[in-house]
Amino acid sequence: MTGPTGTGTTTGGTTTGGGETRVERDQIGEMTLDARDLRGIHTHRAMDNFRLSGRAVHPRLVRAYALVKKACARANAETGWLDPGIAGAIERASDEVASGTHDALFSVDALQGGAGTSTNMALNEVLANRATELLAEAEPSRFPPDGAAAVSPLGHVNLHQSTNDTYPTALKVCLIGLVREAAGAAQALQGAFQDKEKEFARVVTVGRTETLPAVPMTLGAEFSGFAECVGRDRWRAFKCEERLRVVNLGGTAVGTALAAPRRYVFRATDILREITGYPLARAENLVDQTANADALVEVAGIFQAAASNLVKVSRDLRFLAHSGEILLPALQAGSSIMPGKVNPVILEAAIQCGMRMRASLSLVAEAASQGTLQINEYLPLVADAMIESLSLYAAAAETLARHVAGIRADEAACALLLDSNPMTVTAFVPIVGYDGARDLLDGWKADARRLPLRAFLSEKLGGDTVARVLSPAALTSLGFAGEPGAAQLTAPNLTAPQPGAPRREAAPSDKGTTP
Repeated sequence: MTGPTGTGTTTGGTTTGGGETRVERDQIGEMTLDARDLRGIHTHRAMDNFRLSGRAVHPRLVRAYALVKKACARANAETGWLDPGIAGAIERASDEVASGTHDALFSVDALQGGAGTSTNMALNEVLANRATELLAEAEPSRFPPDGAAAVSPLGHVNLHQSTNDTYPTALKVCLIGLVREAAGAAQALQGAFQDKEKEFARVVTVGRTETLPAVPMTLGAEFSGFAECVGRDRWRAFKCEERLRVVNLGGTAVGTALAAPRRYVFRATDILREITGYPLARAENLVDQTANADALVEVAGIFQAAASNLVKVSRDLRFLAHSGEILLPALQAGSSIMPGKVNPVILEAAIQCGMRMRASLSLVAEAASQGTLQINEYLPLVADAMIESLSLYAAAAETLARHVAGIRADEAACALLLDSNPMTVTAFVPIVGYDGARDLLDGWKADARRLPLRAFLSEKLGGDTVARVLSPAALTSLGFAGEPGAAQLTAPNLTAPQPGAPRREAAPSDKGTTP
C-alpha cells in the first residue's frame, strides 16, 4: 500500500494482525512503520537514539516551528518554486500543528544531537504526511487516497531550508511569545505590589538591615521596593524582544543562502512577520546570526535578573510573615502531623522556580560559547533551558501576584515591633543629635518601669513631637527640613547639642538618670 511518506523511499505495505504497515528507507537502512503514522523514518530513528531527558521537545517550540514552515511554503509558492496546491496543503497542516492538534506526535527528546535536525525532520515528516492526507480529502481526483504520496518532507516541506536557519528562527519566534507573557506576568506582579504599597502607606513598622532591626519605615515603603524591582524586570523583558526579532531565515546551512533562490530569501522573513504579527527582520549578516547565539545569552541574563528578584522578594515576604508584620492568605494545611499549621507554600514555590531558572539559564552562556564555527550544535539545550525558564517565570509571577493581592498587614504586630526597637531613636537624631539620641536610648534601657520605647520618648520629648517624627509622612519624606546649627526641640531635661559640639560626658552622679 502507499500511505504517508517518510524522509526516504516508501515501499508497498503489508497487512498483519496489527493492521497495515509501510516500509521506509533512508541512507542508514529501512524501517517498518504503521501505515497511518504521520511520523517518518527519521523521527523514529531520533526517538530511538535520544532516550535522555525523558522530556519531549517543548510544544511551544514545535508550534512556532510550524509557523516557520508555513511561511517557507508560502514564500516558495509565491516565487514559483512550489505548486500552490501543495503549498496550501502544507500551510493547512502547519496551522493544525501550530494549534497544538498534533502535539502528541512530537516526542523526540528535548536534548538531541544534530543542532535540532531531528526536530526539523519531525516537522517535515508530519507536515508532509498530513498535507498528503489533506490533498487526498480535498482533491481525490488529483491526489487519490490510494495513490503515491503527494508531499515530500524534503522536496516540498523543507524546500530551500536547513535546520541551521529554520531552528534558530523558530526558537526566536517561540521566545518572543514567551517574553511577552513574562512581561505581562511581571506587570501583574508589579501592580499587586503597588496596590499594597498604597494600602500599607500608613502602617509604620521596623526596617531591617542584615536581618536585624534598623530604623522605622512604613510597610508601604517596603512594598514600593518590591514593586520597583519587579517593574525593572517588566521593562527589561519588554525591551529584550529587540534581541530576538533578528532572524537568519533563508541563510540555509552556513548563512550564505547556498541553494536558496534570492527572491525566496528576501520574501520568507516578510511572510513570517505577517503570519506571526511579530516585528521580525532578516539579519543583515546571515552568517553571523547562524553562527552566534549571544543574543540568546543576553536574554537569558535578563531573566537571570528576574529570577534573582523573584527569589529575593519571595524570601522577604516570607520573613515579614515570620515576624508577624504581614498575614499571608491561608491556602492549605501545612503539616500532616501538626494541627493548624499553615506554611508559606506559594512563596516557597516561587523561590524554587527562581532557583530552577537561575540554574537552567546558566547553561545558556555555556552552550552558546561551545558552538563551532558556522553553527551552534547545542541549540537544543539552549531552547530547553530558555523555554522552561521563561515559562516558569510567567507562571510564578502570576501565581505570586494573586497571592500578594491577599496579603494583609498586622498593624498591632508592627506597633509592638516598633515599641521594642532601640533603633527607633535614630529618627530623633536631627532633633537631639547623635549623642542625645544615645542618651535617650541609655535612659530607656535603664528605666526600671520598662516602658514601651514610644511611651518613654513621648514622656521625654512630648507626645506631639514623637507623633510627628514617627508619622508615616515624616518617615517617608526625602530627608528633613531643618537648618544647620538650629536646635529643633527644647524639651524638659533635654538639651539639643549643636552640630560639631563636644559631647557632654555624664558625671558619676548622672548614671542611671534621665538623659
